Amino acid sequence: MKKTFVLDTNVLLHSAQALNSFTDNNIVLPMAVIEELDRFKKNQDELGRNARQTIRTIDRLREKGNLREGVKLNDNSGLLRIVSGHGEIKNSSLNMELADNRILRVACMLKEEKENIIFISKDINLRLKADALGLKVNDFEKEKIKFDELFSGCRQLNVNDEIIDELYEKNEIISPDETLFPNEFALLSSNINPKHSVIGYLNSEGRFSRLNGFFDKNLVWNIKPRNKEQKMALSLLMDPEIKLVTLIGQAGSGKTLLALAAALESTIHGTLYERILVSRPIVPMGNDIGYMPGDKQEKLKHWMQPIFDNLDYLMHGGKKDTQSSSKKIDDLFNSRKIEIEALTYIRGRSIPRQFVIVDEAQNLTPHEVKTIISRAGEGTKMVLTGDPYQIDNPYLDSSSNGLTYCVERMKDKQIHGHITLHRSERSELAALAAECL
Repeated sequence: MKKTFVLDTNVLLHSAQALNSFTDNNIVLPMAVIEELDRFKKNQDELGRNARQTIRTIDRLREKGNLREGVKLNDNSGLLRIVSGHGEIKNSSLNMELADNRILRVACMLKEEKENIIFISKDINLRLKADALGLKVNDFEKEKIKFDELFSGCRQLNVNDEIIDELYEKNEIISPDETLFPNEFALLSSNINPKHSVIGYLNSEGRFSRLNGFFDKNLVWNIKPRNKEQKMALSLLMDPEIKLVTLIGQAGSGKTLLALAAALESTIHGTLYERILVSRPIVPMGNDIGYMPGDKQEKLKHWMQPIFDNLDYLMHGGKKDTQSSSKKIDDLFNSRKIEIEALTYIRGRSIPRQFVIVDEAQNLTPHEVKTIISRAGEGTKMVLTGDPYQIDNPYLDSSSNGLTYCVERMKDKQIHGHITLHRSERSELAALAAECL
């Protein structure tokens, strides 16, 4: 039996491809959704682009037939209809001047006509209201992953002592587990003595290599790893063969600091990349303070202050000469060795031979992450960092944001590496806050 999915506006704003995600079932767009798309279409952000693309798709379908009666999206699909409801919702006192309630009215009207209705929305509050009205309700799950089962980039394996000894002796052995993903780390522990252990990873040739102690003894732009996860992260960040690195971790775990240190080491001390490009989504935490004065760079400086804080720490090199570190940072920007850019302006660009860091990537949609990564030109390395527990985008959560989606979809690719950082190393207070609050 065919289902009829009634879509909320935010589903189409989240993904312009949503109309193609319901196979051979029917899709209904309430008239209020079309009105809301019209309101968003003038925006110059991702929501506006998705609104315009969806409107163009619906307009092309209009040429095939009558949208009121239903038009096939393709040869194997069900019908797409635009439906206008009227009157009130039975046994409710909802205000019909609100677009959300007019959308619900259409779903309730179709349910009364005995259609197999499922209401799809990314708005939690609207899903609660729909459920209270007796509707079947779902989130838009095409681009969702199971966050509790998210690939961590490292696992623990219990093995015989001989395997650990062989890895120490030869530095490379046959993989101890056939299910390991490319560039995935594993802590091999002895079955007899758990303290007898070694860390390795599956290399590009399908062999298991030992993670050596290079980063324990050598500084990467004035820092060295403080725990084994940071050591793994630096290994991925400093490997030019790994073109995409994703880092997930709580506040203070070192995601941004490690990425910047590796970028500086590879670009300034090395010659792998021509410059460093740093960006982050312009999504405020809490109430926005409104427009900011100045040109683009002056406006961005406020949003990029966490990046400047990390650069200041890296430039100190253990010294307390604040003036000297500020001058070094200014020199890097003046020489264009480092650039900061709003994600808004990355679309359409081609970025070759650069070390690109996208901070706070948990606030991006899967489509936005795809757009950013697809900007990478020849010789470019992309690093996405973020904390899925600190999402400020109202339509994303830990299972549907672009960062976790990217981790799960790219985990079996040779040029991708990922690690989840568990410990906060910023300070004792920061670690306590991350753990207890």
